Amino acid sequence: MPKRNDQAPVSPADLTQESLQMRREAIFLVIAQVPEGCVITYGDVARLAGLGRAARLVGRVMSQLPDGTRLPWHRVIAAGGRISLPIGTLSGNEQRARLRAEGVRIHNDRVDIRRHGWPSGEQS
Repeated sequence: MPKRNDQAPVSPADLTQESLQMRREAIFLVIAQVPEGCVITYGDVARLAGLGRAARLVGRVMSQLPDGTRLPWHRVIAAGGRISLPIGTLSGNEQRARLRAEGVRIHNDRVDIRRHGWPSGEQS
């Protein structure tokens, strides 16, 4: 079993928790860089965080953000520019309102990735 610097054995559960925390931090670092008026897909967050095709992990981590987070979560959308949070929900309405306030155009519940996508309007 691996040991930490203090020579105490590390359990497999601890390794899993450390790994998940490192993945969370990588996800948060990517999202924090998305500029105002831009959006990024869950898949692109995963790719830029070095997590391959872990878009679902990004969604799961984002669903667990604490209330009052300063992370610009509203700039993360689904593939093809689709807004995945349902219309009529508090979080869905808040996401749409925040994006519009930043000048992001929403048409048929989609955002034009070529126009507003970050980095550089890529399609995922």
